[in-house]
Amino acid sequence: MTVRMDVDGEVLVVTLDRPKANAIDVATSQALYDAFERLQQDNTLRVAVLTGAGDRFFSAGWDLKAAAAGESIDADHGPGGFGGLTEFFSLRKPVIAAVNGLALGGGFELALAADLIAVAEHAEFALPEVTLGMVADSGGVHRLPRRLPSAVATEMLLTGRRMTAAEGYRWGLVNRVAAGPRVVDEALDLAHTICLGAPLAVAAVKEITDATATLTLEEAYRWLRHGGLASYQMMLDSDDAREGPQAFVEKRAPRWQGR
Repeated sequence: MTVRMDVDGEVLVVTLDRPKANAIDVATSQALYDAFERLQQDNTLRVAVLTGAGDRFFSAGWDLKAAAAGESIDADHGPGGFGGLTEFFSLRKPVIAAVNGLALGGGFELALAADLIAVAEHAEFALPEVTLGMVADSGGVHRLPRRLPSAVATEMLLTGRRMTAAEGYRWGLVNRVAAGPRVVDEALDLAHTICLGAPLAVAAVKEITDATATLTLEEAYRWLRHGGLASYQMMLDSDDAREGPQAFVEKRAPRWQGR
């Protein structure tokens, strides 16, 4: 089984397990998509934590052995895109990448597609595609310049150089840095903290930030108010939006219903 799924309370823990480098071929992309689709459809699940087996590789990216065996550079990796997540734009539940080692090429792009990133101290990131005659077109060329200063992102894309966990944290690319064995625990801590919030509110945050990421502030407000953001509209008229203030006044923990 190349993709393992475990449940920790309201958190789905997804582990990519393809020795030796957790590389991803088409079948693995589709298995990862199935995991994220389970997250989307299961109302008992709120957040996913994505990690790799072992402590050396989060993922080395596209399986070059599959490529050498004939898998096309532009193969169809399924409805979620490469890694099942890089083009899963309708996913309304957060994903946290627990980067336990090297995240190279598509492995880095998979981490970039997550909402939050926790990393082991020894983890490193790189997009070496240009050194292999390719381009990081599973999100690297799009997402990295939005997450890092332009000069830093462009250098990484053009040279394939590696970024350490410490540098990633310094630039704000990653949220938490942990001792190697604790990276999944760190990600789970983030996930359980997210689960304290209301489900519709969390979905609305993802929807709003995704829809307005490239807009001016004025355009973002206009988009927010025009009524086309379904999760935001559901949140506005939800029982949970009434429960939150009531629980605050009564000095008790809120009881979210997701409606």
